[in-house]
Amino acid sequence: MVKLVLVRHGESVWNKENKFTGWTDVSLSEKGYEEAKEAGIILEKNNFDFDLCYTSVLKRAIDTLKIILKELKVDLKINYSYKLNERHYGALQGLNKDEMRKKYGDEKVFLWRRSVKEVPPLLDKNDERSPYKDPKYKGIDNLPLGESLNDTMKRVVEYYKDYIEKDLKNKKNILLVAHGNSLRALIKYLDNLSDEEVTKLEIETGKPICYELDVNLKVQNKYYVK
Repeated sequence: MVKLVLVRHGESVWNKENKFTGWTDVSLSEKGYEEAKEAGIILEKNNFDFDLCYTSVLKRAIDTLKIILKELKVDLKINYSYKLNERHYGALQGLNKDEMRKKYGDEKVFLWRRSVKEVPPLLDKNDERSPYKDPKYKGIDNLPLGESLNDTMKRVVEYYKDYIEKDLKNKKNILLVAHGNSLRALIKYLDNLSDEEVTKLEIETGKPICYELDVNLKVQNKYYVK
């Protein structure tokens, strides 16, 4: 049996301010640092032993991972990929969710946040918030300017199949620290959730979720580590 542990990064400063974050590279809040530390303490207490770890290229996830590794007292190879980034919220990024509810209505904001197929208003490619303006993504073609959960799922699952599955098949225990929607996308795939089921899926910040997988990578057990 091999283990895949998923952790949503600790609370970010824009989570705290109730803003759409997406690919905006914001820091952890003070609470977020504590949540990351607690995740590491919990994993250490439960004697988790990892061989490799994966994360996005956004610092709230990277910092969460590094804090966890510090608590585990290990120095592991970290694999970074923008394909594990949060869902790109397009022109909504940086805007307050409650203000958007007042402007567009509760139902529309719910669809932007939770539905599978709804795409937020797209950014202009030349907008200062565009990933094409960010040196982290230099040389990468076809960057998103806004994504549905389906779009996010396509890149996350593609990356999972291309890289993470291979490590799991080689009996490597893996720690993956990512984001609310990139993890929702992966869990939809791992748990074979319907579109309706995934709209109700909530993933808490800083709470490790363990998948125990057999040799064929079929899920045998899943639980929050406490």
